[in-house]
Amino acid sequence: MSVAFTKEDSAQTASETLLPDRPIPAGPNLVTPGGLEALQRQLAEAQAAYDQAMRIEDINEKRRQAANPLRDIRYFADRLRSAQVVASPAGNDAVTFGTTVTFTRDDGRVQSYRLVGEDEADPKAGTISFSSPIARALMGKGVGDLVSVGTQELEITAIGVPCNDV
Repeated sequence: MSVAFTKEDSAQTASETLLPDRPIPAGPNLVTPGGLEALQRQLAEAQAAYDQAMRIEDINEKRRQAANPLRDIRYFADRLRSAQVVASPAGNDAVTFGTTVTFTRDDGRVQSYRLVGEDEADPKAGTISFSSPIARALMGKGVGDLVSVGTQELEITAIGVPCNDV
C-alpha cells in the first residue's frame, strides 16, 4: 500500500472523527429526578460505547467508532454538571415545571403534556421542554385559563402532578 493512500485514509478519518460538540441549550438546565437518572444512564451508555471502540485494533476504525461516544460523553458530563433537579410539584393549582397539563385547542383537539427539562422532552411520549413556546405560555396559568400560542387559543382543562419522580 502506498504512503499517499494511507495518508489520504488518515485525513479522511480525521475529518470523520473531529465532530463538533452537541449544542448546549441556553438557560438553566432544569431536570426532573427521572431526567437526572436518564442523563446518568446516557453518560454510562456513551462511556461503554467509547470503551468498546477503544478495543478496536485498527486505528482508523477505532477513531471512527469512538467519535460519537466521545462527543456524547462531553455533552452528558456537561449536562450533569449543570443539572438543577426540580422536585415534583406539590399541587396542581397552576402549570409549573413537572406538572402535566391538558388543554383543548381551537379545532377541538385535546392534548396533554408534562413539562420537563430540555434533554427529557419527547412530544411523542407526552413530554415537552419547559422552555418551549407552548410551555412558556402555559406556565403559571390555571384550569379554565385561555392562552394564545401563535394563531391558536388553548384552554387549560386539567393540571396533574406526577405520582412518582420518574
